[in-house]
Amino acid sequence: MLAIGLISGTSVDGIDAALVEIIDRNGKLETNLIAGYTYPYSDDLRTEILAVCAGAPRSLQQICELDDLIAESFAQAAITIMEKGDRLPDLIASHGQTVFHRPPVTPQDGKTGLGYSVQLGRGAVIAELTGIKTVSDFRVADIEAGGHAAPLVPMLDILLLSHPTKYRVCQNIGGISNLTYLPPKALEHPEQVFGFDNGAGNVLIDMTAQKLFGVSFDADGAIARQGQPDLLLIDKWLKQEFFVTAPPKSTGRELFSPEYLDKCLAECGGLSDRDIMATLTEFTARAIAKSYRDFLPVFPDEVLIGGGGGHNGYLMERLQDLVKPAIVMRTNDCGIDSDSKEAIAFALLGYLRLKERYGNLPSVTGAKRSVLLGKIYQ
Repeated sequence: MLAIGLISGTSVDGIDAALVEIIDRNGKLETNLIAGYTYPYSDDLRTEILAVCAGAPRSLQQICELDDLIAESFAQAAITIMEKGDRLPDLIASHGQTVFHRPPVTPQDGKTGLGYSVQLGRGAVIAELTGIKTVSDFRVADIEAGGHAAPLVPMLDILLLSHPTKYRVCQNIGGISNLTYLPPKALEHPEQVFGFDNGAGNVLIDMTAQKLFGVSFDADGAIARQGQPDLLLIDKWLKQEFFVTAPPKSTGRELFSPEYLDKCLAECGGLSDRDIMATLTEFTARAIAKSYRDFLPVFPDEVLIGGGGGHNGYLMERLQDLVKPAIVMRTNDCGIDSDSKEAIAFALLGYLRLKERYGNLPSVTGAKRSVLLGKIYQ
């Protein structure tokens, strides 16, 4: 089957699109990436998305209009990338753009309640504009089953990246960082697989680069490399509730917001701007390493990096130093393009939905049961 996977993550950089051939050999899946690209949002659309994510007041009409604009952008990304194939795709699988995510309320909080997650970019519009069957709304069913609906990429990890003898962590570093823990022969023991959001990923680093240096991001970590991190301040931040809470857990810009960054910066008195960048980069790396030591039953042999954070050479060096003796590498070394990994994952989830195969891992999301993920629009 030829499928297109689409997603825009917490960084709101643009739409990641992957044109993927999915090969099913008696239930064992393989993928072949034909093309993968990121299609940037227009400046105005990105600004509006970030404003809504930050909680700026908008009327229901404005939200509906934004939903349409995002869907049209996703449809255009699909139309553009399908030209890279030799035939029309059978399926578009679109995650959409998350603008709000609230984890479920647990008994520890004194009450219980389902989570809530909003992705804009209606699948019905994408199907209409492209003429291709579209699956979207992937998170709803897991939330209805009591889960966090995050992370969902572990389904790709267990199907394509498990190893017969090694303990692996598949670590995504996008706007938010999250992991999948894969014990040996994970596909035979899916109940032992779990995952969770484990930090701020790139979002605080990117916001700091924009706020202090006027650039979109710290390319290769070149700015952070020139500074000295404040380790005492980082240790203080790592005692915050999110980092000490056991999984399952999920987060987003609702926590790691511009206001959160402002509070961090207010505590950085006396640090130079480069020291601040180094501190926030080290904070990101140490949050990831701490989560391995605190919450994984066995420390990994290998850490496979996906997402834009893999391009930050300084962050990768710091992470390698902090998780020794584990070996840090990118998922490219295992045959999965790290930049397109999440888009490939949603193409795979769309395929599973069409085949009526479960798409969530309850051991990861905390859902009460396995469910079919996504709604199909003809």
